[in-house]
Amino acid sequence: MSKSLRLPEKINVLLLGTGGREHALAWKMKQSPRLGQLWVEAGANAGILEIGKVCPEPTSGDVFRLGQWCDRESVNLVVIGPEGPLSEGLATKLAAPHRQVFGPSKEAARLEWDKAFAKQVMRHGSVPTADSKVFTDLEQARTFALTRTDGCVVKATGLCAGKGVIICNNATEALAAIDLFLVQKAFGDAGSTILIEEKLGGAEMSVIALTDGRSFTILDPAQDHKRVGDGDTGPNTGGMGAFSPTPNASKELLHLIYRDVFIPTIDAMKRLEIPFRGVLYAGIMLTPAGPKVLEFNTRFGDPETQPTMARLKSDILSLLWATTTGNLAEVDAEFDSRAACCTMVCSKGYPGAFVKGLPITGMGEARAIERGPREDIVLFHSGTCRGKGGEVLTNGGRVIGVTALAGTVARAAELSRAAAAKIKFEGAFYRTDIGVG
Repeated sequence: MSKSLRLPEKINVLLLGTGGREHALAWKMKQSPRLGQLWVEAGANAGILEIGKVCPEPTSGDVFRLGQWCDRESVNLVVIGPEGPLSEGLATKLAAPHRQVFGPSKEAARLEWDKAFAKQVMRHGSVPTADSKVFTDLEQARTFALTRTDGCVVKATGLCAGKGVIICNNATEALAAIDLFLVQKAFGDAGSTILIEEKLGGAEMSVIALTDGRSFTILDPAQDHKRVGDGDTGPNTGGMGAFSPTPNASKELLHLIYRDVFIPTIDAMKRLEIPFRGVLYAGIMLTPAGPKVLEFNTRFGDPETQPTMARLKSDILSLLWATTTGNLAEVDAEFDSRAACCTMVCSKGYPGAFVKGLPITGMGEARAIERGPREDIVLFHSGTCRGKGGEVLTNGGRVIGVTALAGTVARAAELSRAAAAKIKFEGAFYRTDIGVG
């Protein structure tokens, strides 16, 4: 093995991303004995800025200049959190013989930023997924929707921060969704091409795998809640909460998903001469006919990363390094036997318009709620910033991810809700049924 691929005693990291997923990753990196200096973006949330040192260079725009700065500061590893930079090819642009980048190339990340392409790959690999058709023409889409009397799902093929999916119960709702995408241009260019899919029934599960292009490590699955309201009602969001492990995640089921989803997808990408290294995240519907892929992401989920990192016992830096260098077969991912549940405390109006800059109180009280000896509370900042006086302010729709660890999902959910109730800012709200039932 070349010297540049060996796991260093100390790893200097540049973490790109400013939200709850990145705070969870930074929190876990801080626990690693291999962490040297952790650098973060200047625009990161208040939680991330408490952990890392601010990179003085702009992290978007002049990639050459950013690479030079990485050289000066001996950055060994760049970790790209969000989908945006991956879709712009930042992983390839920042890679160097002496520097690893965690995240797939632009071509590989197309599995997320182009849902029509992902469907093609799944067809080539015979990966089970919902039947669908792609449309750019308004009248053709409307004509097809009128045939879907039992409902359908209308999706933007581009990146919409988890919001470009509309579940339609009948043709009337489908026509309204098509109008939103193709006429009103609610999601801009990301929605100029749409998918109309069959509506699948069953329980949902998020299965996340690390892959170095040959080997896989499947992380303990989490279950995400996308709808804004209790009982899975209202519009889709970026995610209102998640819990791990999921009750459906038997070893037999995970092996089936590994065999029928992950392996054929990566093999199909190889045949297209598009190597994949990084996170392959499969949103799965457990239908009566077996597990089917709803969509792929090519980065850690948010908020699934919060309970996943809370339960991860293995060294996160060793896992990330092994993924980037093709040595994942040598590293295992071990998880806490306890369950974790994350409840997102959100701004009034989310996922629509909301006000920023509101003072947040109660975080100390949330951390200090009464709990048992093996029960913990971790607050992962998502949409926060510091005010001029150092106070923590709201700075997004999803503000704080309240993550609890306990012996069961039910108890973790109870603790998470109790702690979430302590966090106060004007218009704060959260779902009360994350991890329930």
